[in-house]
Amino acid sequence: MKYSILIIALFFSLATFAQKDKSAEKIPILIRCDDIGMCHAVNLAAQQVLETGIPLSMSVMVPCSWFVEAVELLKKYPNVSVGIHLTLNAEWKQYRWGPVTGSQTVPTLVDSLGYFFPSRAALFGNNPKLSEIEMELRAQIEKALHAGLKIDYLDYHMGAAVQTPETRAIVEKLAAEYKLAISRYYEEEEEQGWYFASPQNKLDTMLLKLKTTRPGGTKLFVIHVGLDNPEMSAMEDANPWGPKEMSKNRNGELNALVSPQFQQLLRDPKYRLVNYGMLKEEKGLSVMKRPPAN
Repeated sequence: MKYSILIIALFFSLATFAQKDKSAEKIPILIRCDDIGMCHAVNLAAQQVLETGIPLSMSVMVPCSWFVEAVELLKKYPNVSVGIHLTLNAEWKQYRWGPVTGSQTVPTLVDSLGYFFPSRAALFGNNPKLSEIEMELRAQIEKALHAGLKIDYLDYHMGAAVQTPETRAIVEKLAAEYKLAISRYYEEEEEQGWYFASPQNKLDTMLLKLKTTRPGGTKLFVIHVGLDNPEMSAMEDANPWGPKEMSKNRNGELNALVSPQFQQLLRDPKYRLVNYGMLKEEKGLSVMKRPPAN
């Protein structure tokens, strides 16, 4: 009898170990949708992604005009982990935004009309004060919290908030103060290739990237969704390197992400969908590491 109990206990121990080991072999896939709240067309596209029900992360732009709508949208879906898309640039010719703190409060961050500069080079060419950068980024976090959003992480629009070691230190300081994760600080491996792909090739590119992922670390898919409608098609990137016909490109990424082919592949047992809320809970904040400089 004693030996039978030992054999049964050993069986269940091995089965549990095998189950855990099998789970550990799954490839973590983290989908992050950027620029939520930038405009109505982006919010409508985000809603389509949220309706899929998959775990995902969405980064909201607090200074933009459609932030309020984004807040109400994001509150409705338990499958989303919300981040602050720390914003120090406004890159569109016809559609500009400025600081939450007000242009007179942070004058080194804005142009002559009180808007954020369209590029990192223009911003840092204006010799922005670190104190003003910290003030503005803190205000964006505070505004999102006061709006009732549950915030899990920080990331950075166009990379401006982490442009220099000094500005990156500000982001890290704020993350520690507000107990937030930082995107790319969990040693994520970013999958790329579809941002500059033509709209009709985005699905094939994303499918190929997903199919060819290999175990070892969380795979990060950064996606920019939107609708090809009059609102978004009127926007033209002020920076010459930006893709042309952005509305078609963003609609292409939306169509690829919510397509039956991509959604079915995401549900393959070899993948495990995660978001930053899950990483924050499972791994904690102490394991975060500053990514290597590019």
